[in-house]
Amino acid sequence: MGTLRGLQEYLDERYHLSVFDQALESKEPWEFRVCGQEILRGRVAENQKYDVKLNIEGKGEEVVPKLNIKLLYPVALAEKVSPLIKVDQKVRKLGLEPILSPSKRNHIKNKSLFPLMKEREVVFFTLLEGEVIKGLVTDFTRYDIVVSMKGGVPVTLLRHAVHDLRNKKGRCFLKSSQEGLRDWEKSPLYEE
Repeated sequence: MGTLRGLQEYLDERYHLSVFDQALESKEPWEFRVCGQEILRGRVAENQKYDVKLNIEGKGEEVVPKLNIKLLYPVALAEKVSPLIKVDQKVRKLGLEPILSPSKRNHIKNKSLFPLMKEREVVFFTLLEGEVIKGLVTDFTRYDIVVSMKGGVPVTLLRHAVHDLRNKKGRCFLKSSQEGLRDWEKSPLYEE
């Protein structure tokens, strides 16, 4: 069985990191898009195991389950991010909610993400509530994926919020499709 050159080193260095730790350390306000199409603005006060304690502007502290958070980015980028997020109305009408069981989520294998990132392929992430994020994968960890949208604007998607991932040709990169397609084996990074 082959491997992807550089993947294991990348995972050793990056896989354990958390965007919530990054937001906490920044001490800056972030915008959190949560289920129900709600947008919360605030600072991370504490990164707990399954929740994040936010200091929300105008509301005070609130504990938000991480499972309810779909994507986040620094408030300073909010005016650039909002017009770049499109909505797939068909997916929105499905009324999908957070998937509690990890085994039932729409998984993306690291060996699918890594070549997409290294080869700088434009991809389209569709979230459970229909938001479509178009851009380049620039980083990923165990729980999140950073996408550089038009103009280099970075947003962080939570893996549990992903409904679908496709490239410009419509090729699906979810684990359920890639078990048979095995596109990582077609990457120049693949070594037998």
